[in-house]
Amino acid sequence: MDIAFGVTATALVLFMTPGLAFFYGGLVRARSVISMMMMSFGTIGLIAVLWILYGFGMSGVDTPFAFSGNPFADIGLAATLAGESANTDLVGVAYGSTFAIITVALISGSIADRAKFGSWLLFAGVFATLGYFPIAAWVWGGGWVESLGQLLGMPDVIDYAGGLAVHMNAGAAALALAFVLGRRVGFQKGSHRPHNVPFVLLGAAILWFGWFGFNVGAEWEDSMAGAGLIAINTIGCTAASILAWMAVEKIKDGKPTAVGAASGAVAGLVAITPACANLTPGWALLLGVFSGAICALAIELKYRLKFDDSLDVVGLHLVAGFIGTIYLGFFAIDTGLFFGGGVGQLAVQLVSTVGVVVYAFVVALVVGFVIEKTIGFRLTNEDEIVGADTVEHGEKAYEYELTETGAATSRD
Repeated sequence: MDIAFGVTATALVLFMTPGLAFFYGGLVRARSVISMMMMSFGTIGLIAVLWILYGFGMSGVDTPFAFSGNPFADIGLAATLAGESANTDLVGVAYGSTFAIITVALISGSIADRAKFGSWLLFAGVFATLGYFPIAAWVWGGGWVESLGQLLGMPDVIDYAGGLAVHMNAGAAALALAFVLGRRVGFQKGSHRPHNVPFVLLGAAILWFGWFGFNVGAEWEDSMAGAGLIAINTIGCTAASILAWMAVEKIKDGKPTAVGAASGAVAGLVAITPACANLTPGWALLLGVFSGAICALAIELKYRLKFDDSLDVVGLHLVAGFIGTIYLGFFAIDTGLFFGGGVGQLAVQLVSTVGVVVYAFVVALVVGFVIEKTIGFRLTNEDEIVGADTVEHGEKAYEYELTETGAATSRD
């Protein structure tokens, strides 16, 4: 039963990346939707292969101060396959691969409409190798983050399902790439509107569905002991975040929007990810209110600061991941400051956050800059105007032709 649920959870998390493709695909212009969705599907192909070849071997360390595991120790999972518990272990490997895939795929949202597909895949492979695989080892594989509490005589860092390893990692990298590729042609508030809002809602729904594998899934190795609390927190925090985001929109702009509701759901899901097993349901609801309201305001910063995080990876994943991770320092069951635990939990959450965010940002900035200055990362302005779909893939998401009256109709 446990292994069956492990396989099911793996499928759920894998399904999240096609969900992300719909979410991102709906948010971009019609001439970039294939390019945007292909970044997610290309990432699935590339990162799954790298994880099996050497990524899994890098995701665990023998000492807290090791950078990563040995990439040559389990090439092609030969050593895992030869182990006595190979069946169970391989399910764990498969489950871990889905986290690596979606972490890298998330980054692509910051460079929508203007990135070369081949350059994106090169970045994805290098960042996974230097960014995600080592950070996974730090957080979950015996590295310095997982060992920080013991080293400092404080509570252990809490990152149950990926506030650090997934969301802030991806958000920091997304910010770096937004700087490397610069702003889109004509970038200003309201200039790049979603072309397909139903796609956005569909993507958010798939993400929420798959997120139960993301959060509850890890319990398959622990007899499902905390599954109930994790499941209700995943629902409650997300629901509260939707309401908070829509309330901010109503107050600020006069109308709640469907894109806002979908974005609020993602913000709540991100915030509860590190905290899902360590909050009571009431405090999870409050976390949802904070994440929805703050992220609804945070996405406006790109216009004030003039960086083009196209699909708000920073405003959603970096900000909500930070909120959820630091919130634990105050409200984590037994160890949070307001639960009699002192400042230790807050201290280790902050230290680990700074370490992961700074490292991910620097790696992404350097890798992205090198790619841009060598083979080129950004499309030319002319190609961006024509559309990444045509230039990079030779396809169009929608084919139209004019009737005799001049009306546009779709082609079969």
